[in-house]
Amino acid sequence: MIDVIETGAVVLGGGPAGLAAASSCAEAGVAPLVIEREERLGGILKQCIHDGFGLVRYKEKLTGPEYALRDRARARAAGVPAMLETFVSSARRTDDGFSLHCVNRGGVHEVRCRSLVLATGCRERTDRQVFIHGDRPAGVYTAGLAQYMVNVQGLLPGRRVVILGSGDIGLIMARRLTLEGVEVEGVYEIKPEPSGLTRNVRQCLHDFGIPLHLSATVTAVHGRGRVKGVTVADVDDRLRPLPGTERDVPCDTLVLSVGLIPENELAASLDVPIDPVTRGPRVDQNMHTLADGVFACGNAVHVNDLVDYVSESGDAAGRSAARWATGDARPRTLVPVKAGAGFLSAVPQFVDISGGGQATFFFRTNAVLPDGALVSAAVDAGAGAGEPTGARANAAADGTQASATGRALFSRRYRSLRPPEMERFTVDAGAVGDDADAIVLTLDRKEAGRG
Repeated sequence: MIDVIETGAVVLGGGPAGLAAASSCAEAGVAPLVIEREERLGGILKQCIHDGFGLVRYKEKLTGPEYALRDRARARAAGVPAMLETFVSSARRTDDGFSLHCVNRGGVHEVRCRSLVLATGCRERTDRQVFIHGDRPAGVYTAGLAQYMVNVQGLLPGRRVVILGSGDIGLIMARRLTLEGVEVEGVYEIKPEPSGLTRNVRQCLHDFGIPLHLSATVTAVHGRGRVKGVTVADVDDRLRPLPGTERDVPCDTLVLSVGLIPENELAASLDVPIDPVTRGPRVDQNMHTLADGVFACGNAVHVNDLVDYVSESGDAAGRSAARWATGDARPRTLVPVKAGAGFLSAVPQFVDISGGGQATFFFRTNAVLPDGALVSAAVDAGAGAGEPTGARANAAADGTQASATGRALFSRRYRSLRPPEMERFTVDAGAVGDDADAIVLTLDRKEAGRG
């Protein structure tokens, strides 16, 4: 017999985004239920023993477990229940909300709710997703798995390590392994610029004398039972290995830090529109997706640099989910956000102007701009003004660009912009106006270096 559980809101994921969403939902008066597949709440923070977390949110330098401890304490104080070691096998929309079928040690459960928050985080790319050829021996790990082995299990993945990719987790693991006595032969990055934060490159590589090889990649893995070495090669400007530059590097371990992908299989099953660039749901500033009653936050929406921003989006999603569950949510009027040339991504993809308030934008550029480029946001009040919400929403889905012809919302000159480093700014959603066709983000490269 299937156990039926009814609640106002369900939060899928018990990491920092999910705990923030559940806490803010409960504090708004709606009882949420957290569903988490691991045995403890806290998400990836549980294994991140380095500090640097909480500088924005708590104005303190915390380790990952310390940050997670505060999240759990807040959720406990708010009376948030959680189903641990529970997997959601299916999700569907019902007449009055959603129905989730879940499986855990206690059997099969049906959880019914009015609103749903997706805080499912992201997963790591593997060697097969970056097309590394050769043998399939033991000793190939993602950076997150290597971090779990060292920090939680107390195990060393190997004695001589090559790291592919200069993402932040890979950089941090280069330092961590070195501190544990492992020889890190080098970090190989296929792009001409590091993929991690500048401070991590400096603190994790330069301070420990670990070589960083740019425009280079691993092309093959060698070894039968265990990794014996890898082949590395330089790449051209199209990221293709250059013949004649191959060289073999002896090692017993290959650690991959080659990118993160938001986990959104359940979002797709609920027909939640996904942004092809961020690979997360399209959302407004309240973290409401284009599917009524479905909210998303944290790394499930887009990969964040700071956990503080993950928690911030969780707070917004939880408050919005509470309003929807109680029927207090007003009809939305969505204005699409269009990012012009030079932007890699921009979130949110829509601004709801029905309730005013503030809208915080996060963006990344597609190239390094070190000389003070000018970023602006303005209203385009063109021919589409006054169209119904659905038509405006569809206008943002086709990826077309536009130039702003109306009110200026924001303008700032940045001293440097790098694709790995996310930037943010806040505008007054009430200043957008009912006649808005779009909010257009522009990046003025011509102004770089002036002023």
